[in-house]
Amino acid sequence: METSAWTVPPFIRDSFSMIGSAVGGITSAFYGFNHVMPIIRMRVKGPMWFHFLIGAPPVIVFSSACAGLAGGAIPALAQLASSSYHAAASSPSLPPPPVPDDKMHKSRTSSTL
Repeated sequence: METSAWTVPPFIRDSFSMIGSAVGGITSAFYGFNHVMPIIRMRVKGPMWFHFLIGAPPVIVFSSACAGLAGGAIPALAQLASSSYHAAASSPSLPPPPVPDDKMHKSRTSSTL
């Protein structure tokens, strides 16, 4: 079966990958800073730059991991959606359901037992 027409072109896939990486990185950075920095401020005493120095590395690692996952997941979902659409659009229509035979039905219901 020929599937080359079902694949997403590399330019589109790379665009989705770039967009996914940006969205994943930005979203996780906001999430990380909003949830990690208050905990750092409560537990570590000192100036604000010291809080940032301690809290930024875990947030950067978390943000990078999320950017990598989103950069791979979004193009994969686009490929899945494209393949599913093309497979459904190019498949032949289903044949109509068979009509039950009246002779078989009558022979089953009329039993001598």
